[in-house]
This record gives sequence, structure tokens and C-alpha cells, in this order.
Amino acid sequence: MGKMIELTASDGHKLSAYKAEPSGKPRGGIVVIQEIFGVNSHIKSVADGYAADGYLAIAPALFDRVQRNVDLGYSPEDIAKGREVRGKVTNDMAVKDAQAAINDASKAGKVGIVGYCWGGFVAWLAANKASGLVAAVAYYGGGILDNQNLEPKVPLMGHFGDKDAHIPVDGVRKLAEKLKQHPIFIYEADHGFNCDQRGSYNAPAAKQARERTLGFFRKHVG
Repeated sequence: MGKMIELTASDGHKLSAYKAEPSGKPRGGIVVIQEIFGVNSHIKSVADGYAADGYLAIAPALFDRVQRNVDLGYSPEDIAKGREVRGKVTNDMAVKDAQAAINDASKAGKVGIVGYCWGGFVAWLAANKASGLVAAVAYYGGGILDNQNLEPKVPLMGHFGDKDAHIPVDGVRKLAEKLKQHPIFIYEADHGFNCDQRGSYNAPAAKQARERTLGFFRKHVG
């Protein structure tokens, strides 16, 4: 459905991105931020899903600064490789490249951002540091609890699993208490529950989170 395009960040870095277009006039733009596995088949299918819902979806390859064409699966080896590459991508690099995608997506109207796993953390950073966003959605973003000083400047929705070993649910509850104006949801699910290619996939939680996310984007993006 989509195609690969090239984006240019503010510092001149050129990165690839997957772009999926809706059949009719776009309701707006959605930037989809990858997990630590690159812009793989799952992230492309997520972008395709937002395009099917009427949005222009762009998934920037945030690993391109370290290694191009990263497309991993979910084996222990893939996880180790993904963590290694992710460790070399600074928050500043990630926000710059997300910004390039936001700028491109803005041709379709208002722009929201959604990220999964590490991408959820990048969406959290973007909600504070990026310009041109009207809404942000973070799925189980590791790092959010350690960076609560960066409060979102746009409406934010968070999705977390209560069985997530990486993100203590008590911390999530405290975050929800602190960010009363931003909806934060906790599901009976594990880390990565949205990804149907992972063992932690939880169909009911994924469905409910997606419906909530779409409602949120309908309200803020269009």
C-alpha cells in the first residue's frame, strides 16, 4: 500500500520513511514511530492501518543515522541487535528525525504522532520538543517515567500494560495522577501488546487501545 520516501532533517541528514496514503482526501497526518526493530513489516502495517482510517501516515526510519535499512523480527538476536542500534540514537537525533516526518505529514493538514515501545518514548519527547503537532499517543514508552520533567505541550494519550516488566505499573499510576488532563490507560497486558508478531500480543487490549487512539486523533487531528 505504501512506499519508501526520503526525508531531510534540519541538520541535513537524509533518512528514509515509509509513507502510506489514504484513498480519499486525508483527514490529516499521523507520524508513526518505530519500536527498536526498525521500520519493519509490523510498523508498515500500522501505518497502512492509519491510512485505511483516512490519514496520511509516515513512519520515519530513526535508525538511519546509525545503520540504514534496519528491519528486524522479534527473536532474542533481533532484540539484542535492536537494543544495540537504539543505544546509539540520541534523543536529539530521534526528535530531529521525527520533526522531519511531522513537517512532511503537515501537507495533509493537522498532525498527530503515535509511537510504540521506544517509539512511545520518542512520541513523549516530541510532545514536549517538536513543533507542528496537535496530539501525541505513546504506547508503553520505556523512558517516559524517567523523563517526567518533559511535560507534554499537546494533548497526550498513553497506553500501558500492567504486566510490563520494563515499565512498573505503580510508576504509570503516579504519572496518570500527575497528568490528570491527559488520558493514560492501563491494560491487563504485557509490554508490546499491540504487536501481532510478538508473543506478548493481546488482541482485546490492542483493539481497545486502537479505538481510543483513533477517537483521540478524530478529535484533535481530523
